Amino acid sequence: MRFATYEYRTRRQVAVVDEDGTLFPLPGVDSLAGLLAGGGGLPGLLAAGAAALDVPPGPNVSEVRLLPPLQPPTVRDFVTFEEHVEGVRRSVDGSAGVPDQWYAAPTFYFTNPYAVYGPYDDIPVPPGARVLDFELEVAAVIGRAGRDLTPEQARDHIVGYTVFNDWSARDLQSAEMKVNLGPCKGKDTATTLGPYLVTADELDEYRDADGFLRLALTASVNGEVVGEDLLSNMSWTFEEMVAYASRGTWVRPGDVLGSGTCGNGGCLAELWGVRGTQDPPPLTPGDTVTLTVEGIGSVSNTVVAGAAVVPVPAARRRDRRRP
Repeated sequence: MRFATYEYRTRRQVAVVDEDGTLFPLPGVDSLAGLLAGGGGLPGLLAAGAAALDVPPGPNVSEVRLLPPLQPPTVRDFVTFEEHVEGVRRSVDGSAGVPDQWYAAPTFYFTNPYAVYGPYDDIPVPPGARVLDFELEVAAVIGRAGRDLTPEQARDHIVGYTVFNDWSARDLQSAEMKVNLGPCKGKDTATTLGPYLVTADELDEYRDADGFLRLALTASVNGEVVGEDLLSNMSWTFEEMVAYASRGTWVRPGDVLGSGTCGNGGCLAELWGVRGTQDPPPLTPGDTVTLTVEGIGSVSNTVVAGAAVVPVPAARRRDRRRP
Protein backbone atom coordinates (compact mmCIF):
# COMPACT_ATOMS: atom_id res chain seq x y z
CA MET A 1 0.00 0.00 0.00
CA ARG A 2 0.89 3.65 -0.41
CA PHE A 3 0.07 6.20 2.25
CA ALA A 4 -0.08 9.96 1.78
CA THR A 5 -0.48 12.85 4.18
CA TYR A 6 -2.18 15.83 2.58
CA GLU A 7 -3.98 19.11 3.11
CA TYR A 8 -7.39 19.57 1.54
CA ARG A 9 -9.72 22.50 2.29
CA THR A 10 -7.60 23.40 5.33
CA ARG A 11 -7.89 19.88 6.75
CA ARG A 12 -4.91 17.59 7.27
CA GLN A 13 -5.55 13.90 6.59
CA VAL A 14 -3.80 10.59 6.04
CA ALA A 15 -5.02 8.32 3.25
CA VAL A 16 -4.32 5.23 1.20
CA VAL A 17 -3.51 6.09 -2.42
CA ASP A 18 -4.83 3.79 -5.14
CA GLU A 19 -3.33 3.27 -8.60
CA ASP A 20 -5.14 6.20 -10.22
CA GLY A 21 -4.29 8.60 -7.38
CA THR A 22 -7.62 8.46 -5.55
CA LEU A 23 -7.24 9.07 -1.83
CA PHE A 24 -9.08 6.93 0.73
CA PRO A 25 -8.83 8.82 4.05
CA LEU A 26 -8.22 6.93 7.30
CA PRO A 27 -11.06 8.03 9.58
CA GLY A 28 -9.85 10.15 12.48
CA VAL A 29 -6.17 9.96 11.47
CA ASP A 30 -4.26 13.17 10.70
CA SER A 31 -0.74 11.93 11.54
CA LEU A 32 0.99 8.90 10.09
CA ALA A 33 3.68 9.14 12.76
CA GLY A 34 0.95 9.09 15.39
CA LEU A 35 -0.66 6.05 13.80
CA LEU A 36 2.67 4.21 13.77
CA ALA A 37 3.35 5.19 17.37
CA GLY A 38 0.18 3.35 18.35
CA GLY A 39 1.91 0.04 17.64
CA GLY A 40 1.15 -2.78 15.29
CA GLY A 41 4.02 -2.30 12.86
CA LEU A 42 3.43 -3.21 9.23
CA PRO A 43 0.45 -5.55 9.91
CA GLY A 44 -1.29 -2.79 11.86
CA LEU A 45 -0.68 -0.22 9.14
CA LEU A 46 -1.95 -2.56 6.43
CA ALA A 47 -5.05 -3.30 8.48
CA ALA A 48 -5.75 0.42 8.91
CA GLY A 49 -5.28 0.93 5.18
CA ALA A 50 -7.58 -1.95 4.28
CA ALA A 51 -10.29 -0.49 6.51
CA ALA A 52 -9.98 2.86 4.73
CA LEU A 53 -10.69 1.21 1.38
CA ASP A 54 -14.14 0.30 2.68
CA VAL A 55 -15.20 3.94 3.16
CA PRO A 56 -16.16 6.45 0.43
CA PRO A 57 -13.15 7.79 -1.48
CA GLY A 58 -11.82 11.29 -1.06
CA PRO A 59 -10.21 13.60 -3.63
CA ASN A 60 -7.49 12.74 -6.12
CA VAL A 61 -3.85 13.57 -5.34
CA SER A 62 -4.00 16.17 -8.12
CA GLU A 63 -6.54 18.15 -6.07
CA VAL A 64 -4.63 18.35 -2.78
CA ARG A 65 -1.38 19.63 -1.35
CA LEU A 66 0.78 16.64 -0.53
CA LEU A 67 2.66 17.04 2.73
CA PRO A 68 5.60 14.94 3.95
CA PRO A 69 4.22 11.41 4.49
CA LEU A 70 5.11 11.78 8.17
CA GLN A 71 6.78 14.13 10.61
CA PRO A 72 9.54 11.91 12.02
CA PRO A 73 10.69 12.15 15.63
CA THR A 74 14.27 11.52 14.49
CA VAL A 75 16.11 11.50 11.16
CA ARG A 76 19.34 9.55 10.76
CA ASP A 77 21.21 10.00 7.50
CA PHE A 78 23.72 7.33 6.52
CA VAL A 79 26.47 7.31 3.90
CA THR A 80 26.38 3.89 2.24
CA PHE A 81 27.45 4.52 -1.39
CA GLU A 82 31.20 4.23 -1.92
CA GLU A 83 31.12 6.16 -5.21
CA HIS A 84 29.43 9.10 -3.51
CA VAL A 85 32.06 9.19 -0.76
CA GLU A 86 34.87 9.25 -3.30
CA GLY A 87 33.47 12.15 -5.29
CA VAL A 88 32.18 14.32 -2.45
CA ARG A 89 35.30 13.92 -0.34
CA ARG A 90 37.37 15.23 -3.22
CA SER A 91 34.93 18.12 -3.71
CA VAL A 92 34.38 19.15 -0.07
CA ASP A 93 37.83 18.77 1.50
CA GLY A 94 40.16 17.96 -1.42
CA SER A 95 40.97 14.43 -0.22
CA ALA A 96 41.20 11.42 -2.51
CA GLY A 97 39.75 7.96 -2.00
CA VAL A 98 37.57 6.62 0.79
CA PRO A 99 38.68 6.60 4.46
CA ASP A 100 39.46 3.08 5.68
CA GLN A 101 37.11 3.57 8.62
CA TRP A 102 34.15 4.03 6.24
CA TYR A 103 34.27 0.31 5.42
CA ALA A 104 33.99 -0.73 9.07
CA ALA A 105 30.37 0.30 9.75
CA PRO A 106 27.44 2.19 8.18
CA THR A 107 28.18 5.68 9.49
CA PHE A 108 25.35 8.17 10.05
CA TYR A 109 24.58 11.53 11.59
CA PHE A 110 21.34 12.96 13.01
CA THR A 111 19.74 15.69 10.92
CA ASN A 112 16.93 18.11 11.71
CA PRO A 113 13.40 16.61 12.12
CA TYR A 114 11.98 20.16 12.30
CA ALA A 115 13.04 20.98 8.72
CA VAL A 116 11.06 18.38 6.76
CA TYR A 117 9.38 19.54 3.52
CA GLY A 118 6.76 17.95 1.31
CA PRO A 119 7.30 16.48 -2.16
CA TYR A 120 6.40 19.65 -4.08
CA ASP A 121 7.20 22.39 -1.57
CA ASP A 122 9.51 25.28 -2.40
CA ILE A 123 12.92 25.03 -0.72
CA PRO A 124 14.50 28.24 0.62
CA VAL A 125 18.23 28.75 0.27
CA PRO A 126 19.82 28.37 3.73
CA PRO A 127 20.89 31.74 5.21
CA GLY A 128 24.36 32.65 4.02
CA ALA A 129 24.70 29.72 1.61
CA ARG A 130 26.07 30.22 -1.89
CA VAL A 131 26.69 26.59 -2.88
CA LEU A 132 23.40 24.72 -2.59
CA ASP A 133 23.14 21.05 -3.58
CA PHE A 134 20.58 18.24 -3.55
CA GLU A 135 21.17 14.60 -2.54
CA LEU A 136 19.17 11.68 -3.95
CA GLU A 137 18.39 9.07 -1.29
CA VAL A 138 15.79 6.55 -0.18
CA ALA A 139 14.65 6.41 3.43
CA ALA A 140 13.39 3.49 5.50
CA VAL A 141 10.72 4.23 8.11
CA ILE A 142 10.57 2.34 11.41
CA GLY A 143 7.23 0.79 12.35
CA ARG A 144 8.08 -1.09 15.56
CA ALA A 145 10.34 -0.18 18.46
CA GLY A 146 13.47 -2.24 19.05
CA ARG A 147 17.04 -2.15 20.31
CA ASP A 148 20.16 -4.24 19.78
CA LEU A 149 18.51 -5.82 16.76
CA THR A 150 20.12 -8.27 14.39
CA PRO A 151 19.71 -7.52 10.67
CA GLU A 152 17.30 -10.44 10.46
CA GLN A 153 15.16 -9.01 13.24
CA ALA A 154 15.39 -5.50 11.78
CA ARG A 155 13.41 -6.42 8.67
CA ASP A 156 10.23 -6.75 10.74
CA HIS A 157 10.82 -3.26 12.17
CA ILE A 158 10.83 -1.49 8.78
CA VAL A 159 7.31 -0.45 7.84
CA GLY A 160 8.05 1.21 4.51
CA TYR A 161 10.13 3.50 2.33
CA THR A 162 10.01 7.01 0.89
CA VAL A 163 12.12 9.30 -1.31
CA PHE A 164 14.59 11.46 0.66
CA ASN A 165 16.32 14.64 -0.55
CA ASP A 166 19.07 15.79 1.80
CA TRP A 167 19.49 19.45 0.78
CA SER A 168 23.09 20.52 1.45
CA ALA A 169 24.81 23.90 1.65
CA ARG A 170 28.24 22.75 0.57
CA ASP A 171 30.09 25.96 1.46
CA LEU A 172 28.70 25.93 5.00
CA GLN A 173 29.33 22.18 5.29
CA SER A 174 32.94 22.44 4.12
CA ALA A 175 33.71 25.26 6.58
CA GLU A 176 32.10 23.73 9.65
CA MET A 177 33.55 20.24 9.17
CA LYS A 178 37.06 21.63 9.52
CA VAL A 179 36.25 21.54 13.25
CA ASN A 180 35.89 17.73 12.90
CA LEU A 181 32.28 17.93 14.01
CA GLY A 182 29.08 18.04 12.02
CA PRO A 183 27.68 18.50 9.49
CA CYS A 184 25.37 20.98 11.20
CA LYS A 185 24.14 24.19 9.50
CA GLY A 186 25.23 22.83 6.12
CA LYS A 187 22.33 20.38 6.30
CA ASP A 188 20.04 21.92 8.90
CA THR A 189 17.32 23.74 6.98
CA ALA A 190 15.61 21.33 4.55
CA THR A 191 14.95 17.64 3.98
CA THR A 192 12.33 16.52 1.48
CA LEU A 193 10.29 13.35 2.10
CA GLY A 194 7.65 11.91 -0.22
CA PRO A 195 5.60 11.61 -2.20
CA TYR A 196 4.26 8.61 -0.27
CA LEU A 197 5.18 6.03 2.33
CA VAL A 198 5.28 2.79 0.34
CA THR A 199 4.90 -0.23 2.60
CA ALA A 200 7.80 -2.66 2.72
CA ASP A 201 5.84 -5.56 1.20
CA GLU A 202 5.25 -3.50 -1.98
CA LEU A 203 9.00 -3.49 -2.71
CA ASP A 204 9.79 -7.15 -1.99
CA GLU A 205 9.68 -7.92 -5.71
CA TYR A 206 12.74 -5.67 -6.19
CA ARG A 207 14.84 -7.46 -3.55
CA ASP A 208 17.90 -9.30 -4.88
CA ALA A 209 19.53 -12.45 -3.52
CA ASP A 210 21.71 -10.42 -1.13
CA GLY A 211 18.79 -8.51 0.35
CA PHE A 212 19.34 -5.23 -1.51
CA LEU A 213 16.47 -3.36 -3.19
CA ARG A 214 17.25 -3.03 -6.89
CA LEU A 215 15.45 0.25 -7.58
CA ALA A 216 16.34 2.66 -10.38
CA LEU A 217 17.23 6.17 -9.15
CA THR A 218 17.18 9.32 -11.30
CA ALA A 219 18.01 12.94 -10.50
CA SER A 220 17.29 15.86 -12.81
CA VAL A 221 17.74 19.62 -12.57
CA ASN A 222 15.42 21.80 -14.65
CA GLY A 223 14.40 18.75 -16.68
CA GLU A 224 17.96 17.61 -17.49
CA VAL A 225 19.08 14.27 -16.07
CA VAL A 226 22.29 14.69 -14.07
CA GLY A 227 22.41 11.40 -12.15
CA GLU A 228 21.32 7.77 -12.43
CA ASP A 229 22.09 4.81 -10.17
CA LEU A 230 20.65 1.69 -8.57
CA LEU A 231 19.73 1.57 -4.90
CA SER A 232 21.29 -1.89 -4.78
CA ASN A 233 24.73 -0.23 -5.09
CA MET A 234 24.50 0.51 -1.36
CA SER A 235 27.23 -1.23 0.61
CA TRP A 236 24.86 -2.13 3.47
CA THR A 237 21.22 -3.20 3.40
CA PHE A 238 18.56 -1.20 5.21
CA GLU A 239 18.23 -4.05 7.70
CA GLU A 240 21.94 -3.78 8.51
CA MET A 241 21.59 -0.01 8.89
CA VAL A 242 18.67 -0.42 11.30
CA ALA A 243 20.60 -3.02 13.29
CA TYR A 244 23.56 -0.65 13.60
CA ALA A 245 21.32 2.30 14.52
CA SER A 246 19.72 0.20 17.28
CA ARG A 247 23.02 -0.86 18.83
CA GLY A 248 22.90 0.19 22.46
CA THR A 249 19.79 2.33 21.95
CA TRP A 250 16.28 2.39 20.52
CA VAL A 251 14.76 2.85 17.12
CA ARG A 252 11.10 3.81 17.48
CA PRO A 253 8.03 4.09 15.23
CA GLY A 254 8.29 6.99 12.81
CA ASP A 255 12.10 7.18 12.88
CA VAL A 256 13.53 7.85 9.40
CA LEU A 257 16.84 6.36 8.20
CA GLY A 258 18.26 7.75 4.95
CA SER A 259 20.31 5.52 2.68
CA GLY A 260 22.87 8.18 1.99
CA THR A 261 23.34 9.68 -1.45
CA CYS A 262 23.64 7.39 -4.44
CA GLY A 263 26.56 7.54 -6.84
CA ASN A 264 26.88 8.55 -10.50
CA GLY A 265 25.46 12.04 -10.05
CA GLY A 266 23.28 11.54 -6.98
CA CYS A 267 24.36 15.05 -6.00
CA LEU A 268 26.22 17.89 -7.67
CA ALA A 269 29.20 17.80 -5.30
CA GLU A 270 30.11 14.30 -6.44
CA LEU A 271 30.15 15.50 -10.05
CA TRP A 272 32.26 18.51 -9.05
CA GLY A 273 34.78 16.21 -7.39
CA VAL A 274 35.00 13.97 -10.45
CA ARG A 275 35.11 16.79 -13.01
CA GLY A 276 37.25 19.23 -11.05
CA THR A 277 34.85 22.09 -11.73
CA GLN A 278 31.39 23.17 -10.58
CA ASP A 279 29.57 21.71 -13.56
CA PRO A 280 26.55 21.71 -13.31
CA PRO A 281 26.62 24.89 -11.18
CA PRO A 282 25.24 25.15 -7.64
CA LEU A 283 21.49 25.50 -7.31
CA THR A 284 19.99 28.99 -7.27
CA PRO A 285 16.44 30.36 -6.89
CA GLY A 286 14.29 29.17 -9.77
CA ASP A 287 16.02 25.81 -10.19
CA THR A 288 13.77 22.75 -9.90
CA VAL A 289 15.17 19.42 -8.68
CA THR A 290 13.23 16.23 -9.45
CA LEU A 291 14.20 12.93 -7.84
CA THR A 292 12.58 9.68 -8.97
CA VAL A 293 12.79 6.27 -7.33
CA GLU A 294 11.37 3.21 -9.04
CA GLY A 295 8.49 1.71 -7.09
CA ILE A 296 8.09 4.78 -4.84
CA GLY A 297 7.58 7.87 -7.01
CA SER A 298 8.98 11.35 -7.58
CA VAL A 299 9.52 14.52 -5.58
CA SER A 300 10.03 17.85 -7.33
CA ASN A 301 11.05 20.98 -5.44
CA THR A 302 11.88 24.48 -6.64
CA VAL A 303 14.58 26.53 -4.91
CA VAL A 304 13.52 29.99 -3.71
CA ALA A 305 15.33 32.83 -1.96
CA GLY A 306 15.85 32.26 1.74
CA ALA A 307 16.12 34.39 4.85
CA ALA A 308 18.95 36.82 5.42
CA VAL A 309 21.73 35.83 7.81
CA VAL A 310 21.20 36.85 11.42
CA PRO A 311 24.77 37.74 12.49
CA VAL A 312 26.48 35.96 15.35
CA PRO A 313 29.92 37.18 16.49
CA ALA A 314 33.08 35.17 16.03
CA ALA A 315 34.64 33.58 19.10
CA ARG A 316 36.24 35.94 21.58
CA ARG A 317 39.62 34.86 22.85
CA ARG A 318 39.50 34.63 26.63
CA ASP A 319 42.39 34.97 29.09
CA ARG A 320 41.36 31.74 30.85
CA ARG A 321 41.63 33.14 34.32
CA ARG A 322 40.23 30.93 37.07
CA PRO A 323 38.87 31.96 40.49
